[in-house]
Amino acid sequence: MDINLTLSHYSDHFFASACAVYAVCLVLLVVELAGTRVQKLVAKDEARELVGAGGPVATASSPGIVVDERRDRSIGERLGRMGYAVLVAGLLLHISSIVLRGMATHRWPWGNMYEFVTITCAGAVVVGLIALRKPENRPVLVFVLTPVLILLGIAGKWLYTDAGPVVPSLKSYWLAIHVTIVSIGSGIFLVSGAASLLFLWRRRYDGRELPSGILGNVLSRLPSTQQLDRIAYATVIVAFPLFSAGVICGAIWAESAWGRFWGWDPKETVSFIAWVVYAAYLHARATAGWKNSRAAWINIAGFVAMIFNLFVINYVVSGLHSYAG
Repeated sequence: MDINLTLSHYSDHFFASACAVYAVCLVLLVVELAGTRVQKLVAKDEARELVGAGGPVATASSPGIVVDERRDRSIGERLGRMGYAVLVAGLLLHISSIVLRGMATHRWPWGNMYEFVTITCAGAVVVGLIALRKPENRPVLVFVLTPVLILLGIAGKWLYTDAGPVVPSLKSYWLAIHVTIVSIGSGIFLVSGAASLLFLWRRRYDGRELPSGILGNVLSRLPSTQQLDRIAYATVIVAFPLFSAGVICGAIWAESAWGRFWGWDPKETVSFIAWVVYAAYLHARATAGWKNSRAAWINIAGFVAMIFNLFVINYVVSGLHSYAG
């Protein structure tokens, strides 16, 4: 079947544009995250000017100075809202690049590693936009968008494959079902893993004075440990059934393609290990004494297994799924 090279080129351009827009969004969100320190510095400067001009007074640190910080606080908030809107625009470009890739190849556009990573990152952005839409949760988007940009950079630089047909074993309607479910589930797990990492970082300072400087400022803007834990748990609750369904669909497809449901192929084995780890996380969250740091470490271990399965198994270990590279 002929490949539409024009649509393929447009897909590549949309992909590059999406990456650029995501980078702009990340800058805006980082500025919002660092906004507290900027606001304090601006407030101090204004205070000095007021003192020099003989202006009115009253702040906690200087009882004779009045500084209206509402305007300064709104700058960071406006940049955050702008970043959220820019992220939506980037996602539309991202999804457009996926759709155009499919139209160019006349197939479901996830038959190789480049395409799989692309749709996984799109799933992570969609879930991030939904789960982190509240202003108090928006700082977490910085730590979701950073690995998304890294993965997209790897996909565009080293995993890119020219638009073309897939190998015969992938010419099945199960490609759309199995890979779609697994990739979206993987994207949701990325959001959950980021939330658990931030939970462990934030928990180190529970009941303690935050450090000074940028580190303390960032920590002060993050959601509470309870909220980060809820985000991690809620996203796994959604992703785990999806991933389970993806594994089951893969087994059915394997029986159709290779004559057996399960053969302990390296990718199947690591997928099963990741499934067990996430099942252990859900169990740990329901077990007294395991709800906090221990459960978070299990969640992170599950995401590490997913990344290992995505890259190491596909490129280092030889198996039936090696064609995905």
